[in-house]
Amino acid sequence: MHHLLTFIQTNMFTRQEYNIIKRRLEEPRKFIQVVMGPRQVGKSTVVKQVLKEIAIPHLLFLADDIPASNRAWISDCWEQARVLLRVQKASEVVLVIDEIQKIQGWSEIVKKEWDMDSYQDVSVKVLLLGSSRVLLEKGLADSMAGRYEEIRMGHWSYAEMHDAFGWSLDQYVFYGGYPGSATLIEDEDRWRDYVQSAIVDATINKDILQNTVITKPALLKQTFELASAYSGEIVSLTKMLGQLQDAKNTTTLSGYLNLLEQAGLVGGLQKYSNDMARKRTSIPKYQVFNNALKTVFVNKDFSQAVLDRKLWGRIFESAVGSHLMNEAFRHRLSLYYWRDGNDEVDFILQKKSQVIAIEVKSNDEQDTHGLHVFQDKFHPRLSVIVGRSGIPAEAFLSMNLKELF
Repeated sequence: MHHLLTFIQTNMFTRQEYNIIKRRLEEPRKFIQVVMGPRQVGKSTVVKQVLKEIAIPHLLFLADDIPASNRAWISDCWEQARVLLRVQKASEVVLVIDEIQKIQGWSEIVKKEWDMDSYQDVSVKVLLLGSSRVLLEKGLADSMAGRYEEIRMGHWSYAEMHDAFGWSLDQYVFYGGYPGSATLIEDEDRWRDYVQSAIVDATINKDILQNTVITKPALLKQTFELASAYSGEIVSLTKMLGQLQDAKNTTTLSGYLNLLEQAGLVGGLQKYSNDMARKRTSIPKYQVFNNALKTVFVNKDFSQAVLDRKLWGRIFESAVGSHLMNEAFRHRLSLYYWRDGNDEVDFILQKKSQVIAIEVKSNDEQDTHGLHVFQDKFHPRLSVIVGRSGIPAEAFLSMNLKELF
């Protein structure tokens, strides 16, 4: 394990977004580049890797500890970049601001400074990073139309965890895809502490509670824990309410789930239908974005879970769902499940009018009746079985699912 840790620490492993970011920073100044994705997936690391490799002068600022009301700080960063441009007599400079969504009203200042440079032909190329998708997207929608491009980073795939850390498929299915946790799995208590504090608590406290008025923070945390434990299962909001203390109605619960989804923790998939209203009123299927968020609540360690076939089947399906959630986020695809009576299809992936049905088979179970009913009813572009009787899990969890369309 030690040599693998050294491998990561020397930043030799590069995610696929590295090439996209490098290419866009090296082309003529056109758009602000916005790198967004959940915590602990390596956004800052990949940007630093790119900055080391490009020949353009650059400055990197972190908004984490700046008072939220200090909008002038953004203008100060920008002015430093202009000074660097003049002092170095460079033709262009890269300005990187990390966690920019922490500054209230950030997008108005960014728009003002960007437009001023555009007007005066000052080549400050801008790269913004943020982990709170909801705050980033709100700011982008409010002020930045036509001025930016998004680069979306999801959680690490099985292929990435295998290549970087030598993980087996079973390890990935159980421990999920957080690179920061990879060296901790020999001590499961340490691994669980990391997932709880560095990811769950940090995301809920910093990305949600600091920026949204939540009347019952404890209820939000409980909602997360229940939804994550149910990942891969279809459970009504009413049933969830019955298990939550202090919860009064499904509207609050639905709102909390929406916030947890936008923070890249756990979402509620809607039932696939040709009717939008039916999609919105369906019972959700809970799904974590990273399987560590489900298994951290499992009362068995890795070696025990693998031997519990029923439990492992649920964990395995949730791991496939995590991959689908991330691919849907990265490539702007829609993800659903489908059920009609006793017939069910685990996941439905949609791009515009094209539909792909995906059924997960974790063990010897071969029944695909639900898939055939769905095919007859909706005529999907493709039907995919993941597992023993179809595409091997290793291959599916390594795929760029955009290529299926």
